Amino acid sequence: MALTTLLSFLARQAPPGSPVTDALISVGAQVQETPAGDGEDSIEDFVQANIDWEDIRESAVTGVETFQDNFISLGSLWQLLAVLAALAIGYVASRYPAKRLRAWADGRESRDVLTRLAHSVARIIWPAFTVVLLWIATAVFESVGLPNEGLRVAASLMNAWIVVRFVTANMQPGFWQTAIAVISWTIAALYILHLLDPVADALNAAAFTIGGVKVTLLRIITSVFIAIVALWLGRIAGDAAQSQLKSNKALNPSMAGLLGQVLKVAFMAAAIIVAMSTLGINLTALTVFGGALGVGIGFGLQSIFSNFISGIIILFERSVKVGDFIELQSGVTGLVKEINIRSTLVTTNDNVDILVPNEEFIKAQVINWTLRDARRRMRVGFGVAYGTDKELVKTAALEAADEVPWTFSGIPGREPQVWLVGFGDSSLDFELVIWLTEEAVKKPAKVKADYYWALHTALYKYEIEIPFPQRDINFRNAGEFVMLKEGAKLSDSKPSPAPSPAPESAASARNEPTGGSSELSDSDAGDGDGDAGD
Repeated sequence: MALTTLLSFLARQAPPGSPVTDALISVGAQVQETPAGDGEDSIEDFVQANIDWEDIRESAVTGVETFQDNFISLGSLWQLLAVLAALAIGYVASRYPAKRLRAWADGRESRDVLTRLAHSVARIIWPAFTVVLLWIATAVFESVGLPNEGLRVAASLMNAWIVVRFVTANMQPGFWQTAIAVISWTIAALYILHLLDPVADALNAAAFTIGGVKVTLLRIITSVFIAIVALWLGRIAGDAAQSQLKSNKALNPSMAGLLGQVLKVAFMAAAIIVAMSTLGINLTALTVFGGALGVGIGFGLQSIFSNFISGIIILFERSVKVGDFIELQSGVTGLVKEINIRSTLVTTNDNVDILVPNEEFIKAQVINWTLRDARRRMRVGFGVAYGTDKELVKTAALEAADEVPWTFSGIPGREPQVWLVGFGDSSLDFELVIWLTEEAVKKPAKVKADYYWALHTALYKYEIEIPFPQRDINFRNAGEFVMLKEGAKLSDSKPSPAPSPAPESAASARNEPTGGSSELSDSDAGDGDGDAGD
């Protein structure tokens, strides 16, 4: 029974109408008609009686001849030449359009969806031209009676290559790129071997019921595939809509970004609904479950919804816009690049991207340097030595301001000024007060560095001294300091104890005045220091 089942399965998998298929059907029929015996003798008898070795030999010879006719004969040589010609002609014909398309994509300023699509299409122009030529050659070979199986195989492989190159053109190497390649080449192999329909029938036969709905493996695979493709297309459509909205000069960039995000989410939600409908799931039955799930998600995603509402408030109030230069409460400064549903992208002058939650712009203090007027006033402090001519300092500072390109003086009352702001411990304290251009507001660190550089150059030119703190230490009694210093050195060196003086010396020492005793102490200390040093 098992042998009969195996032979029937092999007969179904083989190409219909071939000699191999007929031989398998014949052997299966003979096995089914002949009863099996017991033991080794019965098996040998069964083989002797039911297997026609001559028929199998003839089938093998026929298969070899078929292979020779399709792949080793003169017809196969013509097919090989046709494939090579299609590849060569397709390559030559595709060079110019592919080159122009890549040049157009590289010339675009932004890498939006159109740019990525152009690069993807440029990758498949050559295989697309080739596969068209292969199908034309297949039709020509069939019309003149030549074998075309090799052309069909080459065209199928080229179709799989087109899918892989187009879909993975803008993907990073990883799981999805490998998965798409494996699936594409597997489908191509099954099609070439005439096993695509049998595999599909087997997957469709494996079924189970969920809630009264019959679900097959083929339907699950198809639904997952449709969902992935729909999500991918939804993302592309959302990116394209967002790109078109941002390019619209009449629309606010921040509002364009929000509308683009909403459209992207809508496209992806529609893709999920299409996939569920393909799977056969009743969407009305999910309304109650979706409501309960929404309440639970609402409590867990309060922060996300808060950021979403904050983003909408920011867009309508226009307190922060794309292109504004802001300073956060943490002291970070940067340029607003994007305002998204959940967060805002801020890029610092060091080219560091920072994602700031939208609710931070509502709860915390934010300085917008370009909200109404992009020009602002800056003060650059410096000091000069006491006794310097103040008018000379003013001349040098104003000359430095004129040398810096960030100085704005187009409006009366906003010319550079020099203020004396204080009397420091070591210097006269001045401030160079200037109004900055719009571009300078977005580069605070570089602008201040340029003004300091120009000030130092101007002060050096006019020989104006830039003081620095100096300290003078005065000792009221230098002798006591020397005695303390020498005594410390003697105690550190630990000399051997001196012999006791004679009674006469001691008596004479007691009769000497105090001043002489002090002088002797100084001299002895000096001698002791010298001994210790030696």
